[in-house]
Amino acid sequence: MANSIYRASILQSQLLFRPSLSNKHTVPKKSKLLCFASSQLNPIRSEMSFCTGTNLIPHPNKVEKGGEDAFFVSNFNGGVIAVADGVSGWAERNVDPSLFSKELMANASSLVGDLEQVNYDPRILIRKAHAATSSKGSATAIVAMLERNGTMKVASVGDCGLRVIRKVITGQIIFSTTPQEHYFDCPYQLSSELIGQTYLDAVVSSVELVEGDTIVMGSDGLFDNVFDREIISTLAIHSDVVDAAKALANLASNHSMDSRFESPYSLEARSKGFDVPFWKKILGMKLTGGKLDDITVIVGKVVTLPAAASSNQVQMTGMMEEAGSGDTRGLL
Repeated sequence: MANSIYRASILQSQLLFRPSLSNKHTVPKKSKLLCFASSQLNPIRSEMSFCTGTNLIPHPNKVEKGGEDAFFVSNFNGGVIAVADGVSGWAERNVDPSLFSKELMANASSLVGDLEQVNYDPRILIRKAHAATSSKGSATAIVAMLERNGTMKVASVGDCGLRVIRKVITGQIIFSTTPQEHYFDCPYQLSSELIGQTYLDAVVSSVELVEGDTIVMGSDGLFDNVFDREIISTLAIHSDVVDAAKALANLASNHSMDSRFESPYSLEARSKGFDVPFWKKILGMKLTGGKLDDITVIVGKVVTLPAAASSNQVQMTGMMEEAGSGDTRGLL
């Protein structure tokens, strides 16, 4: 999790949330599965789409409010997935850090099907959603859009992440995003303030996917606490996307509360010069432990389905009444 608002140089902390959706399920502490498919089948040709499971675990101190991450899943075209991570440093200014990320994702979900305005381009979607967001605050964000021909376009600002695993058994990661940071724990972020980043700062990528590829998207609460090798080994055990999302979120949560675990976050902190006092080093001690944070995980599997007229509906996920997420089942 990024621990700072970018504003010339103050270190503060960052958090997460989730937005409201029209089809919400309030079964606590369970995952969502969204497998999108058309209602009419055409046997002549096949098209690519996502089968998706999600899970969100709020920061232990923010369970009542549901955390400050936001995410949505849409069945438009081949499928759209997105995560936003609200910067918790705004709480020190008496601003609810979840409001910006919630509104950002709500705006993105409402715009995703607007071909005239967005043209199924993740960077343009970030631009339009950011421009429409009036809440005070800031957030990191990532959006991935799958074309029916198998091309996935990704745009990211900050340190939310995405991995594409082609062969889970052999552990082949064919694509990985790279965090954008001003300095340690201060990522690039879309902001209500002029000093923040914009869609022009987004890293834009395109990946050609094939049937069976697995996509793991998450807030930094996942990637700060779980190594890529652990993601691969977890996917090898849990072939179902709902089970995989839940298992990864639980693994990240367990690591985040383990003071002895050498997490990706603690390793990066030490590499940037953050460590225990010198006298503790003499005693052989070092900085370890996971990082307490909101944790959002989206696991998508690429499936091939007979072509059909898509309903092109957006399904938002979030705003659960209790911690965790509910089950949602359908087809793209």
